[in-house]
Amino acid sequence: MSQKEDFLKLMKDGDPGRILFYPILMHFAARFNQCTYGDFASDYHLLVESNVKCLRHFDFNMVSLISDPYRETSAFGAPIEYIDEGVPRCLDLVIKSPDDIVSLKKPDVLQSVRTADRIKGAAYYKEVLGDEVPVMGWVEGPLAEACDLTGVTEMLIMMMMNPESAHLLMDKCLETARDFAREQVSSGCDIIGVGDAICSQIDKATYDTFVFRRHRELVDYIHSLGAFVKFHICGNTTHLWPSLSKLGLDIFDLDYMADPEAAYRQFGPQVVRCGNMNPVDIQNLSAEEIFTRSKVLVERERGRRFMLSGGCEISVNTPAENLMAMRNACD
Repeated sequence: MSQKEDFLKLMKDGDPGRILFYPILMHFAARFNQCTYGDFASDYHLLVESNVKCLRHFDFNMVSLISDPYRETSAFGAPIEYIDEGVPRCLDLVIKSPDDIVSLKKPDVLQSVRTADRIKGAAYYKEVLGDEVPVMGWVEGPLAEACDLTGVTEMLIMMMMNPESAHLLMDKCLETARDFAREQVSSGCDIIGVGDAICSQIDKATYDTFVFRRHRELVDYIHSLGAFVKFHICGNTTHLWPSLSKLGLDIFDLDYMADPEAAYRQFGPQVVRCGNMNPVDIQNLSAEEIFTRSKVLVERERGRRFMLSGGCEISVNTPAENLMAMRNACD
């Protein structure tokens, strides 16, 4: 079967016959293709070609368009600097006062250079791979994007001191996330990943008050487009699971400090849990140790909806043989 057929069998039947394998790749993929991270993040041709090279070498089960958190931020007007061997930098905040939120205009994701680049990347994947491999697009969650626009500390204070402005800003972020997701699906994405890392740093009551409804709207909207949803929140999200398990997710990423068995009990058998090897271990341990740890996890999860991955992004200095050991453990 093709990677797409394996993926659809996992989503529909729960058991494609083997554990699927897809780790989050950004800087690693760029280095593997001998290009800089700055070029990878700024040119969809290189992003796609880097991921396709990794796909073919490691026999991954999907590809993605993830690169950095500042696609939508740039569309909202933030100046972005590309770094040869580092994540692009946001040079100035867009939101510096409540008045800036009121006047914030919705960007045209088809015209903004950085959002348009990712949308073009989805079409390029289809040109290169046809319909044989599932393609995952990416959007920032509403709280993460709000923090990108106004600063993490400023946004957390705003939620406590000026909740009306916080709600308004997140509504505007949500609207753009919907637009961005729609255009990526229209260009060929089968899955939309949603990244909202900051959520692991807030308590459940704050999440329920400010974020839950917006996450649910975004998930429902992506489903209405005919795409699957993969949710990624870095860190320990255990305290949010009672709420996150009500979002109707298709795939939920587990960071290394989360217990996959507890997640299975909370989210149920229909949600694909993805994870949860520690990226530091994937980089630093031997290939033999990685194989052994991966095999233990794979055998425990065999027959259930699960994808082997790192708990977060694979680091740039990870030896290629360690990723191959993870792939081999899936057989």
